[in-house]
Amino acid sequence: MARTEIRFPAVVAIAAATLTLLCLCTAAPAVAQDASLKDFLFGDKRGESQRQAPPPPVARYVSETGEGFILDRSSERTLMRFESSPEIWVLQPTVGPRGDIIYKNDIGEVLLRATRVGGLTLFTGKRPAGAAASLAGAAGPIRLKAIGPGELLRILLGASVRASRLARHRISFESEATPASSTLIADAAVLSIVAIERLTQRADGAARTARIQRVVIVEGRRPDVILRAGTLLIAVTPSLGMAGRPSSERIAAVTAK
Repeated sequence: MARTEIRFPAVVAIAAATLTLLCLCTAAPAVAQDASLKDFLFGDKRGESQRQAPPPPVARYVSETGEGFILDRSSERTLMRFESSPEIWVLQPTVGPRGDIIYKNDIGEVLLRATRVGGLTLFTGKRPAGAAASLAGAAGPIRLKAIGPGELLRILLGASVRASRLARHRISFESEATPASSTLIADAAVLSIVAIERLTQRADGAARTARIQRVVIVEGRRPDVILRAGTLLIAVTPSLGMAGRPSSERIAAVTAK
């Protein structure tokens, strides 16, 4: 290369200029492609920040149909609660198309979809195709209230009265609780009521609820639901926190089989 530059300076200059021009022409698409790929994988952070600031870890949202809910992404488990319901949903996030995050409940139903730029879509029975949800402001974290033995007994008695009224026959509630499981057992009792109420709204609701004579809630190695010989057996697992009890949808699904 050194000898070539000495012998043919004009040719080298022309060749260098031509090569530089070619590099400039070909580099722009390459840079554009790299930027496009980077945006696809990681998003245009500058553009996103200009369009929409990151939402608070715990926030209140309102869908276009007017449903308000709290979304808590402040801890390892993503939690959600509708303002019209006592149920706390433990959501399982998975990566969907275009990098969206899909949030499902414990029976695989999609409840939320979050886009990379902060958009949120809510899926419900009323709007199975989804309804856009907008940020309404920050909110407090979602927590279960600690329940002692006396309060647990009151909740179980109240659940029995409510379930019996919904099903139009007596349904007793029983539990084998410890200090570690009392809070989850109380919550499972409430979710059983939500499930029974949902069943009564079905065309065959009376036949389904007639199969339930009592609800028994115990500790187990994993959260589970079994309906056998008139007994709805619900297992809770305190070590899993709020994920340690089945959702109302799972309870209703087992009862409806």
